[in-house]
Amino acid sequence: MASRLDEETVVKLVAEATAAPSMHNAQPWRFRFLTGERLVLLYADPERAMPHSDPDNRALHIGCGAALFNLRVAAVHADLVPETRLLPEPQDPLLLAAVQLPDPAGRPQHDDLTRLHPAIRQRHTSRHPFADKDVPEDTRATLRNAAAKEGAELLFPGAWHAETVLDLVRDAESRDVLHPDANEDVVRWTRLGPEADTAVDGVPEYAFGPRKRDGKAPVRDFAGRRPVADRGTTTFEHTPHLALLSTPGDGPADWLRAGQALERVLLEATLVDLATSLTSHALEDRELRLLARDPGSGIGQVQMVLRLGYGPRGPATPRRPVEDVLDVV
Repeated sequence: MASRLDEETVVKLVAEATAAPSMHNAQPWRFRFLTGERLVLLYADPERAMPHSDPDNRALHIGCGAALFNLRVAAVHADLVPETRLLPEPQDPLLLAAVQLPDPAGRPQHDDLTRLHPAIRQRHTSRHPFADKDVPEDTRATLRNAAAKEGAELLFPGAWHAETVLDLVRDAESRDVLHPDANEDVVRWTRLGPEADTAVDGVPEYAFGPRKRDGKAPVRDFAGRRPVADRGTTTFEHTPHLALLSTPGDGPADWLRAGQALERVLLEATLVDLATSLTSHALEDRELRLLARDPGSGIGQVQMVLRLGYGPRGPATPRRPVEDVLDVV
């Protein structure tokens, strides 16, 4: 009979899982721990879906995949050996993953994950300018390898391809202007004024970063036309360093793998002092997302655009209390 896993340990694991990034910091996850089975179940939270900007729940799955990867890292750090199954019950589409935490005695450890643990709390999204400094090739190779370990591909686009992606971001911004309901999700998940100081989710105004006066960095302005505290304006990179995360397929399992690959890349980047931000703006419209693919091969499904560079990591954004997202039974 398996020994019991104490609840305090499970609470710590879930707290670190929920440090993961998610679209507009909606934190679209729920966890259930089955004590007798030493099993953590990860569910999607449909109340935190975004019908306008993520109608097929692709980004929701990616966010949950990132949380799943953090859970795996935290479990290994706690000397556990997580065994993960994606979409374990096809009849329950909200159940995204099951993570068995068996007694580790006699089981092989995953030391490569342990190394990433310190970065879970250090990683923050940065909406600030980055230095005009290239990312070394050995660092790029490390990040490509991180994505590959989770079944994804990380592509650093050439100049022409990168400019195409930036054009797609600008196209997405223009489409938002033409469709008044396009920003409903952004408005719902941004926290302004006193609300920013007490928020447990969403993007608080102190994390918006400065307004962009010039430059081509793909940084979404969460304030839009709404009045916020003076953020200042500044020039961003004219040649931003972008990376495209892709998967071979484009279904829920692929999105979960993309989320795990994304978080693995972000944690590796954090360990080498790279600041990072994410943009899904050009990927929220399927027509635009297809155009973001590698023009040479034309294969793969782009799941996320990353911006990498050297600069401030940005402030920590709020997280929901563990008791709001975890049930222990």
